[in-house]
Amino acid sequence: MDRAPGLSVRARLTLSYAGFLMLAGVLLLAAVWLFLLRYVPDRAMLINAEDNTTHGVFPIRSGLLRVFAPRAAAVLAFLLVFGLVGGWVLAGRMLAPLTRITGATRLASAGALSHRIRLPGRKDEFRELADAFDSMLARLEEHVAEQRRFAANASHELRTPLAISKALIDVARTDPDHDHAEVVERLHAVNTRAIDLTEALLLLGRAERRTFTREDVDLSLLAEEAAETLLPLAEKRGVTLETRGDITLTTGSHALLLQLTTNLVQNAIVHNLPGGGTVWVRTGVRPGGVVLTVENSGERISPELASTFTEPFRRGTERVHTDHGGVGLGLAIVRTIAHAHDGTLALTPRPDGGLRVTVKLPGAPEARNLRPGA
Repeated sequence: MDRAPGLSVRARLTLSYAGFLMLAGVLLLAAVWLFLLRYVPDRAMLINAEDNTTHGVFPIRSGLLRVFAPRAAAVLAFLLVFGLVGGWVLAGRMLAPLTRITGATRLASAGALSHRIRLPGRKDEFRELADAFDSMLARLEEHVAEQRRFAANASHELRTPLAISKALIDVARTDPDHDHAEVVERLHAVNTRAIDLTEALLLLGRAERRTFTREDVDLSLLAEEAAETLLPLAEKRGVTLETRGDITLTTGSHALLLQLTTNLVQNAIVHNLPGGGTVWVRTGVRPGGVVLTVENSGERISPELASTFTEPFRRGTERVHTDHGGVGLGLAIVRTIAHAHDGTLALTPRPDGGLRVTVKLPGAPEARNLRPGA
C-alpha cells in the first residue's frame, strides 16, 4: 500500500516528550508567578532605620516582572532544547526493540523464515510481540517445509503412474504381437491409482480451505456406515469389525467426516494382523467435545514411528505390496479434516500391538445436554 510520507514515530515521540516538558515548565513558572503576585506587595516604602523617615514609595511588581520574564524565557528555552535532545535519545532507546522486529519482518518477507528475533530482556510488551513473532515464524517455516515436502512427494507419486503408462504404451506400439488385453488392464489399474491420488489431493485441499457447509452430524452413524461399506474388505482379510457408541453429535461437513471415519477404519483393516485381526470403532461424548476412537490389532509400533503416520505419502514396506494400499494420504487427510473441524488427532501405539487413533471434535449444541458415555 502506497502511503504519503510523514513524521517517524521517533520524531513524534520526541515532540511529545518536549511538548510535555515545555507544558510542565510553563505551568511551574505560572505557579511561581502567581505565588509572587499573591505574597509580594505592589509597592513598598523605603524607610530609614536611623531616623525612621520615609524616602519614597517604590513599585515592586513592575521591577519583578522585568527580572522574572527574561529568566523564565531562558528556562523555557533550556527546557525546549533539553526536551528535544532527551526525547530523541529516550525515543530511540524505547523503539530499539521495534527496529529489530521490523528488520526481522523484512527478512521474513524476503523469504528468510529461519531468522529469529530472540529479543533479550525481561518480559514486556515488546518482548511479548517479539516472542509471538518468533513463534509465528517457526510455525510458518514448518508449514512451508511441509508444503514443499508434500509438493515433492505429490510430484513423485503422480510421475510414477504417468511413467508406467508411457512405458506400457511404448511396449504396445513397438510390439504389435503383445497381448493388448493385458496392456489395457495394466493401464486401467495405473490410471485408477492416478485418479485416486488426484481425488485425494483435491479432498486434502478442500479440507484445508474449510470450504464446506456445517451441519449437525452423528459420528456413531458415520462409524456404522463406514463399517458396513468396508465389511467386504474386512471379511476378505479375515478382520473382525466391532462398532459401538452413543449418539455423538458434532458440527461439520457430513461428507468430510464420513471420509475421515472411512479412512480410519480402512487403515485399521489394511494394517492389521494377516488373519484373525480385530478393529474396534467407538464413539462417545466427553467433557468439552465428542470422541471417535478406532483401534486395530497388529504388530508392535514405537511411539516415534506412530508420530510419522500422518505425514503425506508415509507408507511402510508392508503397505506397498498390499492390494488395498491406498495412495499414502489416508491419515494425512484425517488430520487435515480434524483440524478443519477445530479438532485434534492423536495416534497411540497399543500395548498389545497395533494402533489407537483418537479424534476429538467440538460437540454440537445439542450434545451438551447429553450425559457423557463410556
